[in-house]
Amino acid sequence: MKKSIILGFIFFSTFIFSQNYDTKAEFPGGQNAFQKEFMRMVHSYVDTNIYAVNGKFTFIIEVDEAGKMSNMKVYPRVRNYEEFLQDMTFAMKKIKKKWKPATKDGKLISSNHIFEIDFTTDYADHGD
Repeated sequence: MKKSIILGFIFFSTFIFSQNYDTKAEFPGGQNAFQKEFMRMVHSYVDTNIYAVNGKFTFIIEVDEAGKMSNMKVYPRVRNYEEFLQDMTFAMKKIKKKWKPATKDGKLISSNHIFEIDFTTDYADHGD
């Protein structure tokens, strides 16, 4: 079991980090502007306290040839993961600005964008 988990992680890491492009996707204003806008939408539309999220989370989104975001994945998984992912995707879709897509050989291509968010909440599960 441990071997399959390790092999899966190696395959996943190789796939994610070996994207082949000439220029990567870029959000207007850069990475900091994207994360600021994403967190603004999260705080506006999502009650993160119901998920008891604390610590760093890795987000992977696909930026397509038109500069639209889709196919979000979040790691690590949390309690009520599907609802959490649905809420994070909703917040992502509220961002109106489009990305400048990645390019390969002068053509626009779809690519993955990876970023981390450090969530801290005051929620504690006391097991009542």
